[in-house]
Amino acid sequence: MAGWAQELNCKVTVMHDKITGVNQKVFTDMQKAITEFMNQHKWANEEFGATEKIDCSIFITLTGNKLNGDPDAYSASISIQASRPVYNTSYSTSLINYVDKDFSFKFTQFNPMHFDDNQVSGSEPLTANLAAVLAYYSYIILALDYDSFAPEGGTQYLKKAQNVMTNAPDGKGITGWKAMENNRNRYWIVDQMLNTRFDDVRKFWYTMHREGLDSMAMKPVESRSRILANIRKLYNVNKENPSSVLIQFLFNAKSDEILHLLAQAPKQERTQYITLLSSIDVPNAARYSALNR
Repeated sequence: MAGWAQELNCKVTVMHDKITGVNQKVFTDMQKAITEFMNQHKWANEEFGATEKIDCSIFITLTGNKLNGDPDAYSASISIQASRPVYNTSYSTSLINYVDKDFSFKFTQFNPMHFDDNQVSGSEPLTANLAAVLAYYSYIILALDYDSFAPEGGTQYLKKAQNVMTNAPDGKGITGWKAMENNRNRYWIVDQMLNTRFDDVRKFWYTMHREGLDSMAMKPVESRSRILANIRKLYNVNKENPSSVLIQFLFNAKSDEILHLLAQAPKQERTQYITLLSSIDVPNAARYSALNR
């Protein structure tokens, strides 16, 4: 249908400084193939207009090759970032800022990339794992975008991400999909997003974006207060589920923004939120505490 576009506007960068003895055109073709895969595959059920695409970036850093003795198989890390515009402003707010180090795949030049929700595992595990990881994060991006506009609006895409996780390729050198491997991988991100114990995290996400940031231009004080007041929900979730990957996943995207909002609040209001945030978002505790000075 003319005028309609696929959902993602994704910029892909492949860093290959650590790889030697491989024709440089392989990496150019890899970057091009992944870019086309992300931007041309239809991820959503709805139609997106050209101006409604979700801006995102993927940085793949190749850390080694000849995985399992295969010259076309790589170990890597993948960094995913995405944002969406804030109403009545020229500002874009971060939806995801995450680095996944459990990434291995096979890329064969001139072989088209393919993904099917019904055949996630494919016929060759490491080849299928490239498409599976990219599909998983495409669905997570869509879910976070939809959740920011409607309460739990992204559930259908979280279920698609969960389907990818459940049926993910399994083979030598492939990690990141299984619960027993560690408690901070792809399994746990989508599991916690869909777990009712973490409902208040998704409620906070909606409040921060739709009821907070989107009304900030018109009602800045009220909008900021609404966001900050809901931080206690995150605190309670974190208290009941310490060291949750989902909480830190959220703060990876939002800590800078929350710090900025907190800095704008009257000093006498900050202390209660600084205490809460310092215990939830431990890596940034010193930055919150600095606002008390």
